[in-house]
Amino acid sequence: MLNITLPDGSVRQFVDGATGYDVAAGISEGLARNALGVRVNGEVRDLHRPIEQDADVAILTWNDQDGKSTFWHSSAHLLAEALEALYPGVKLGIGPSIENGFYYDIDLGEGRTISSEDFPEIEKKMLELAKKKSQYERRAVSKADAIAYFTEKADPYKLDLLERLDDGSITFYTQGDFTDLCRGPHIPDTSPIKAVKLLNVAGAYWRGDEKNKQLTRIYGITFPKAKELTEYLEKLEEAKRRDHRKLGKELELFAFSDKVGAGLPLWLPKGTALRERLEQFLRRAQTKAGYSPVVTPHIGSKELYVTSGHYEKYGADSFQPIKTPNPGEEFFLKPMNCPHHCEIYKTKPRSYRDLPVRLAEFGTVYRYEQSGELHGLTRVRGFTQDDAHIFCRPDQVKEEFLKVIDIVLYVLKALEFPDFTAQISLRDPENKTKYIGSDENWARAEAAIQEAAAEKGLNTVTELGEAAFYGPKLDFMVRDALGRKWQLGTIQVDYNLPERFELEYVASDNSRQRPVMIHRAPFGSLERFVAVLIEHCGGNFPLWLSPEQFVVLPISEKYHDYAQQVYDTLVQAELRGTVDHRDEKIGRKIRDAEVSKVPYMLIVGEKEQENCIVSVRKHGEGDVGAMPITDFVQDFQAQIAAMMDGKTK
Repeated sequence: MLNITLPDGSVRQFVDGATGYDVAAGISEGLARNALGVRVNGEVRDLHRPIEQDADVAILTWNDQDGKSTFWHSSAHLLAEALEALYPGVKLGIGPSIENGFYYDIDLGEGRTISSEDFPEIEKKMLELAKKKSQYERRAVSKADAIAYFTEKADPYKLDLLERLDDGSITFYTQGDFTDLCRGPHIPDTSPIKAVKLLNVAGAYWRGDEKNKQLTRIYGITFPKAKELTEYLEKLEEAKRRDHRKLGKELELFAFSDKVGAGLPLWLPKGTALRERLEQFLRRAQTKAGYSPVVTPHIGSKELYVTSGHYEKYGADSFQPIKTPNPGEEFFLKPMNCPHHCEIYKTKPRSYRDLPVRLAEFGTVYRYEQSGELHGLTRVRGFTQDDAHIFCRPDQVKEEFLKVIDIVLYVLKALEFPDFTAQISLRDPENKTKYIGSDENWARAEAAIQEAAAEKGLNTVTELGEAAFYGPKLDFMVRDALGRKWQLGTIQVDYNLPERFELEYVASDNSRQRPVMIHRAPFGSLERFVAVLIEHCGGNFPLWLSPEQFVVLPISEKYHDYAQQVYDTLVQAELRGTVDHRDEKIGRKIRDAEVSKVPYMLIVGEKEQENCIVSVRKHGEGDVGAMPITDFVQDFQAQIAAMMDGKTK
């Protein structure tokens, strides 16, 4: 008998060779009906694959991310089957699931293309095949047989994949008349796939290498219910309306210029004001937390980045060296701020009493992203990191982690990101050769991160093997208003740079010791953070951050002087806004202010001027009522105080 431990901790017994489906059926008929896969000792498997030994088992449904991934990977195979039926001779690359849906890379051959106009026919074929309820059948094959199969099929990309696989580890999956090289897992059969939508088509180099042939990549998504597809497409439309590139242009926040260069954003006055407020907000928090501001150059000697290791990592694919009139002298646009901060640490001797040393900089760095990867503010070639580096003793790591978590939580609260998960990334205990540093230091650092996250009550996930080679880290994965996941803040522990730069402090026993280095960036980069923020709030920024918090709308020229008085009073109270002096009807002024997403519209006319009041409209809500200017200011400031009610400890 097998002892199966379920997620609730209960243990049930099943006969040897029982499958995930048997376990699901033993729990309830409904669970068995909705099961898509099974997780056995952490490994996601086919539902009908036998369980060989006692195990921890979880049944996966559409409500689990691994269940969705299995569903979408199976849908990628369904797409490939449809393509082979509609485009004979098509060559197949890879077809993985992604966070939302799947894609398949294909080679249609010379003279053939696919566009969005072809999608309806392909979708129809996929649904036709899904209704056949074809089972996804797994079978192990020898490498020789696999090569023979794809040689006969004349599928060069599968043969290329097979070259890197070991005999004994190769499996095929077949559904209907289609067979693919695949590790799996898959859903039991095609029938749960009830709704299909192909989303877009793009080019993708085979294996991501520009030297290889460019294939056609088709993206799609599927659902077990048509209603869920409709809801998803509505979200996509909302995402288009919230696209930061579109809103950034409409709200006059930033722009790009071919003459300046791709991936190099130009911050317009309103965007610059927003960016500066974000900086000021974090600077105030950092000052209270004991950080010292520093400024470093935009370039550095090549030797600096050779020492740090960044030349090896970024040199070949980054901006090329800057040569000077002095033969052999080379500089680089800095890809990272941390090497500069290491040199600042070394400017004078340090004692154990001096630590921790906390250095903070809004430093602009440069990396040559490939042109096809550039995307608005989320992928650029020049960006500003809210970078800070803490140099501390090993016994201070946990305390410093707690303090950095406080700052990150403060940022997420003030910017209204309530839904996030903290990912604890640890080293792979089975392959320690990938990492540097002693086992003792790793154990201490990993324990410090785990304890700090637990003390803060963070919702965490732990990923083995995801640590940086120089130390463990904590990444904050944020979900925006549309449910999309973004990595924003990050905290990393580093034993590498202190070693490379020979950083030291004098310990209490007068010995010379290496400090531990903590990298920390609550925003990540200002450019990417602003892009995510724009899309999260749809351009309706938190009131304290909004570039224009109010606009005064005089009904006619006759009330311009009173409108100016209102404006002057609000500016004296440190509110930000403008007066709309245009010779337009008040209805047009209100509509334009709504489009510009100004939080408050203050309308002034005869009644308002006589009573020293303003008529207030709130963006998206409409008329709030008339009130004295002082009351409006008090209410406004109270809202700001409530938003900012959260202090770093």
